[in-house]
Amino acid sequence: MNKIFILLGTNLGDRYQQLSLAKQYLEKQVGAIQEESSIYETAAWGVEDQPSFLNQVILINSPLSALECLRHTQQIELDLGRIRLKKWGERAIDIDLLYFNEEIINYPNLVIPHPFISERRFTLAPLAEIAPTYIHPVYKINNVSLLHNCKDELPVKKISDDEPYRH
Repeated sequence: MNKIFILLGTNLGDRYQQLSLAKQYLEKQVGAIQEESSIYETAAWGVEDQPSFLNQVILINSPLSALECLRHTQQIELDLGRIRLKKWGERAIDIDLLYFNEEIINYPNLVIPHPFISERRFTLAPLAEIAPTYIHPVYKINNVSLLHNCKDELPVKKISDDEPYRH
């Protein structure tokens, strides 16, 4: 089985429902979810003039190859209403493959580890929560160290269990 760390993000519509639906589709089409981070509310990165995101990292065990996994995740994005209008723009759902086992993958349409992991606090905070000691296969340091060294200063707020889930 392949261990795949996946980042989910959404800033349109019912964001909690989008995360829930994405996880349901992933379990049916990609593999069993082994772990889930907390949900984080995060400022938009790249194009900052848009609604805030909900982000979550999950760990999936899957029999699929990296390219098969990419094909399924891109189809799930389409099924859940993802429309690619502009890079880093608003989206109903975004599903990014962060790590695939300890592999380094470099295809024209897929780079793993995800090339922006070390630059994005909204990725590193939930990733460090569920995989603090996982070693980045290129940088050779763990996720907690990547988070500590991250220069991104955009706000990332963990949604606690005692807060209402709908804002």
